[in-house]
Amino acid sequence: MSRSLGIGDTRTKKAWLVCLVLAGISFAVLVLGLNTGTIRIPPLRVLDTLFGGGNGRDHIVLFEYRLPRIAVTVLAGAGLGAAGAVMQGLSRNALADPGVLGLHAGAALGLVMFVSFFRDLDGSAAVLIPLFTFAGGVIAAVLIVLLSYNRNRGIVPVRLILSGIGVASGLSAITLYWSLRLDEDTYAFTARWLAGSVWGRDWIHAAALLPWIVIVLPYVLSQTRSLNNLSLGDETAAGIGTNVKRQRLLLLGAAVALSSASVSMAGGIGFIGLIAPHLARRLVGPMYQHLLPVACLVGVVILVTADTIGRSVFQPNAIPAGVVVAVVGAPYFLFLLSRTK
Repeated sequence: MSRSLGIGDTRTKKAWLVCLVLAGISFAVLVLGLNTGTIRIPPLRVLDTLFGGGNGRDHIVLFEYRLPRIAVTVLAGAGLGAAGAVMQGLSRNALADPGVLGLHAGAALGLVMFVSFFRDLDGSAAVLIPLFTFAGGVIAAVLIVLLSYNRNRGIVPVRLILSGIGVASGLSAITLYWSLRLDEDTYAFTARWLAGSVWGRDWIHAAALLPWIVIVLPYVLSQTRSLNNLSLGDETAAGIGTNVKRQRLLLLGAAVALSSASVSMAGGIGFIGLIAPHLARRLVGPMYQHLLPVACLVGVVILVTADTIGRSVFQPNAIPAGVVVAVVGAPYFLFLLSRTK
């Protein structure tokens, strides 16, 4: 007993250490991201401006353009990392990801509906985007659950993956058809979003995303015990007192909310929900009380770094963050697929 407690304490200390290191890396990447762009601001002047110093130009560049964009990437990275970890736990499949399961396809359909009917409203209408993408994600999730549901066993994890792939294909076809009906400017906006671009994000977009992350993410973090139990299998989880059907539906809803809200502002960025939990599992092990916080921080590092690379390395042409993530994520997905039995 004392030995198991010692192992648990060691893993907890390691998880805290990893979180501190990742937080430090995140801060360094954030400062670098604030420094890079068409107008370069030295890191020390960035810090001086953030704490009230700096000149008027630096203040405008940081507070009006770069900080809102980075705030969106931080929130979205944490949300996508957590959503991917939850989906892998619920499906008990290492290849599960909100994008692979079709949730991003549902969110994309919701966004196309928004730009079709509300694009001409003032900027405050941006707060409606997460609602539309969440509605699209819920539609996708309901279809997936219905197709993967078994009367005796509830939601079957293997069916969840296969149904998600099929639903994603169908919703993507509908989204493509509807987007072709849009005018040129609206279609250009939608195309940038689908590519995972965070260009032009303002404080209103960060404010629209913030409540979803602040409310849903703590709930997910409070359910680590249920996720640990569900990862053991339905029969074992039920045997130790977990209401399997109820917890799976609640956590699935939370994953839909996190992923849909995140992609509503960061665009259709895939693979973060796949990569972040895998890296977190390698760093701190499979226990969700350690894995979830680390997955959130890894998601932040990946997305902020991808956005920084996309708008600095390829100047004067900016590359969407989603493209940078896909360049790394697609080979990693194939690598995992080759190792999965």
